[in-house]
Amino acid sequence: MPKNYSPWIHQLDKNRAIVRLTGDLQTDIAIVGAGIAGVSTAFFLLKYTDKKITLIDANRLAHGATGHNAGHVVTAFERRLIDMAAEFGEELTAEGYKLMDGGWELLDEMYKDSTLDIAYLKFAGYGAIANYEYFLGELLDNEYRRKYGLETYDFFVSKNATYLSQIPQKFRNDYKLVDDEFINKILENKNHDYSAMHSYRTGCINSALFCESVVNFLLKKYSDRFSLYEHTPIRKIVLRDGEALLDADTYTISSKKIVLCTNGFESIEIFNKSGLDIDTKFHHLVNGYIGYMSGYFEELQEASVARYYIDLDGEDLEKNPFGEPYFYVTRRPFEYEPSTTFLKEKVVLGEPKINHSIVCVGGPESELEDRKEYDRDMPFPENVQVEIDTFVKKTLLNKELEDVEYKFFWHGLMGYTPNRVRLIGCEPKNPALLYNLGCNGIGILPSIYGGKRISQIIAGEKLEPSIFDPKT
Repeated sequence: MPKNYSPWIHQLDKNRAIVRLTGDLQTDIAIVGAGIAGVSTAFFLLKYTDKKITLIDANRLAHGATGHNAGHVVTAFERRLIDMAAEFGEELTAEGYKLMDGGWELLDEMYKDSTLDIAYLKFAGYGAIANYEYFLGELLDNEYRRKYGLETYDFFVSKNATYLSQIPQKFRNDYKLVDDEFINKILENKNHDYSAMHSYRTGCINSALFCESVVNFLLKKYSDRFSLYEHTPIRKIVLRDGEALLDADTYTISSKKIVLCTNGFESIEIFNKSGLDIDTKFHHLVNGYIGYMSGYFEELQEASVARYYIDLDGEDLEKNPFGEPYFYVTRRPFEYEPSTTFLKEKVVLGEPKINHSIVCVGGPESELEDRKEYDRDMPFPENVQVEIDTFVKKTLLNKELEDVEYKFFWHGLMGYTPNRVRLIGCEPKNPALLYNLGCNGIGILPSIYGGKRISQIIAGEKLEPSIFDPKT
């Protein structure tokens, strides 16, 4: 079975110096977890406060879920907005969506301030829909978006869809009737199972390379008050009034505040001044799922794409409106150093980096049983690859894909909060502890927004209540 190795990790600087903690340390803010949530939190704290920031990771920078994801930038929850509105209220849900949607501008801010030149692509994505139940749910969500001034989707429905007469009349102006060929061409679909689709704003970025590049910028610009320590696991956190002590094996980090930007599955004990109540709560904040992806190369394509495919029946939709699971596909330019291994034609070594398009396909997930420790070195399961390959050969239009040569196989641990909404803010039982965690399957924009919100909280800004606030 192939090893767990993602194309995003492949593009990182293999010669970058790793700094480990070698003594006791005192700082203003300690951030645990150097993925996109931790890096974004560090960026906005450094830019908008005068605090001394220490970023810590048990492994290496961006080598967790951030380096083993789809790199898909999108404003979305893996949950119906109308269901969230029933829990949080319509206005609070709409405001939460707007805040997360502001992550696009925050991502641009980080990219420009850090003077990055790595690939960051924006384009339209498409969701493929095969049944009426899911289509109706999307229309209802779209109605909610329109009511509160959120960005709406464009819908396209086949003239041959069997459920046309079932669609409520009030939605008639929300979709356009089109030929099957129109849908199949955009979806690059060859089995004609999809009767509808919608478009949405999306993009792609190598979030691991993004984190590495931003950290390099921060280390130079804020050399007097920013540090990164890798291969530095935190075993224990002791919370006092206005202070936190972090046990990093033989060394101790003393900090005024600590921000947990992990996926929630580290073996960290949290001792509060009033007992272990936070420790018990913390280890139930998220449930673990392992997400699997594979990637293969195509000749360089001009257009980047992102699509997901929903073809579940009514029973699956009742369990979870987003299915279990759905498949998603992205295609984007990809730079790989010269190698005859990855191209059919002969390549002369020493040429500049070669551009390909990489197609990434994911969707299969497995639940982490009973908080079992995730093994990041676990080989890629053969049955999962068969599932992905079956989908590729059944669905994608390109006839040449009958014998796909996959180049990358990777999996990553995702932390899902019980309500699939990210946790951002102070621990109610002790404000010395803050959270920016819970990828919930779609983590880039919520992580970045979470970093900005944490900086606002620590800067003393008065913020309105939000759906992201940790509860007692």
